[in-house]
Amino acid sequence: MAGFNDAPLVRNLAVPAVCLLIAFLSCFSQYIFHYSTLDPGPPSRTETVVFNTLLLCLWCSYFKAVAVDPGRYVFPDQVIEAEGSWCKKCSAPKPPRAHHCRHCGRCIPKMDHHCPWTRNCVSMTTFPHFLRFLVYANVSLWALGKLLWQRFYALWETRHLPAYLGPTLGGLIALALTSLVCLFTTLALGIMLITTVKTWLFNCTMIEGWELDRHEAAIDRGGRDWWDITGPDGEKFRFERVEFPYDIGFFANMAQAMGTSNVLLWFFPLAGNPTVGKDGQGCGWTWEENGFNRKEGMWPPPDPEKIRRAARTWPAARRDYEAELRDANLSPEEEKRAFKERQEQDARRRNMLFAELEEVDDYDIIDEVDDSDDAYDRDDMDGSPGWMNSDGERLRDYGVDEDAEDADADALHDDGDDDEVALGELLRRRKVLQRDDDA
Repeated sequence: MAGFNDAPLVRNLAVPAVCLLIAFLSCFSQYIFHYSTLDPGPPSRTETVVFNTLLLCLWCSYFKAVAVDPGRYVFPDQVIEAEGSWCKKCSAPKPPRAHHCRHCGRCIPKMDHHCPWTRNCVSMTTFPHFLRFLVYANVSLWALGKLLWQRFYALWETRHLPAYLGPTLGGLIALALTSLVCLFTTLALGIMLITTVKTWLFNCTMIEGWELDRHEAAIDRGGRDWWDITGPDGEKFRFERVEFPYDIGFFANMAQAMGTSNVLLWFFPLAGNPTVGKDGQGCGWTWEENGFNRKEGMWPPPDPEKIRRAARTWPAARRDYEAELRDANLSPEEEKRAFKERQEQDARRRNMLFAELEEVDDYDIIDEVDDSDDAYDRDDMDGSPGWMNSDGERLRDYGVDEDAEDADADALHDDGDDDEVALGELLRRRKVLQRDDDA
């Protein structure tokens, strides 16, 4: 899955390829069943009706998995500050379980992953359709497999007869080709169905599963459940084991994901899906927790290795936002003097950095965990190490924009610190506040 979404050919041809595959397995197989010399002849009327009904449900659910909007957050008023997580790309609050998708370009409610085969995010609104698509696809493949098995069994029963009394060579080639495509498609979609059903039962998205694996790896590296870490601001941060809070019981999990507790509607292809609540309340904005943690809102757990790495950053690299805000209103001459001062400061910072790099090996901690399956990748695309699971996957492989993800900073700056807010955003906030004061 790593890097699969980034391939231009996959992005452009994935959906047409899926449609061609469905058409091939559905139409070509029925053609050879009805017009070839393969025994036991054409399928019965009941078999034909059942198979084509499954195909109709498959097409309908796949269309919805592709076409339904993955959800968006609409804020009733302009938000300049908010408690909790903040998306730097959207310049807006980020509700729990939401992630910024780098393909969709916005925060997606309860994002599971960005699926290349639907060219859409599997999210709170699209998950029911995605699950129905996988269910109908697998059941249709099983029905097709039964029909193919009947033809192979008939060939085995007549294996002692002369070849000229059996089916034509073209019919045998078509049967073999269809069977191979059906077999590999069944294996691939079967794995996807098992993974998706697990997500459904435990109410844990693929991204949250990745975060849970990272948290367990951090616990194992720490050797104990609790220890104190010095954050970038110099304050002690207490790292602790966090239980996954959104598993509220298997039936409640399934009903929440499908948007209804009516079991009859769960697999009805024309059924609806959950929608994002309005005015900052309701579905998609808040999520029920199981109460296993000492307080709510502790998910996702921060990565202590990332916090330690941020704390080792040389102090002179921290931005002076007050000075930047003052510089925004300087005259041209004052701007020149301020620019020269910044140049001198940058030179001093570079000298400090080079001195520290000569004395400290930034990868000492990473080398200690390279023997495990879960390690930090030194060769990250943006040049910084990042955690990978045992399958070699990172958050970006699920479609998440890692530049917009800063859960560790959010956990450390719940007091409203603006260290991660861009200067333009600070200026905009100040203008809004000034207008409010004038009014």
